[in-house]
Amino acid sequence: MQRTQSGIASRLARANPTTVFLVTLVLALVAFFTPGVVGGLLTLLLAGAVAAVLMTTWRVQTPPTRAIRLLVLTLLVTAGLVKLL
Repeated sequence: MQRTQSGIASRLARANPTTVFLVTLVLALVAFFTPGVVGGLLTLLLAGAVAAVLMTTWRVQTPPTRAIRLLVLTLLVTAGLVKLL
């Protein structure tokens, strides 16, 4: 498991931050503006991706950064569940 996480972490480190931000922004906007169950599922899928990145980078983040990322994850999950209901 450790080898897989280090492989993901090295790919994340090489990713262009601007590209990652823009792709994430587009995915979030599509998820938020897609109505009903599909929008909720897309939002929860995005939350899953954020959770995966959070778990991969947890060791190298400062406590304030961890708190902000957990808050964003909580908001995404909440928004996804609200859209489903």
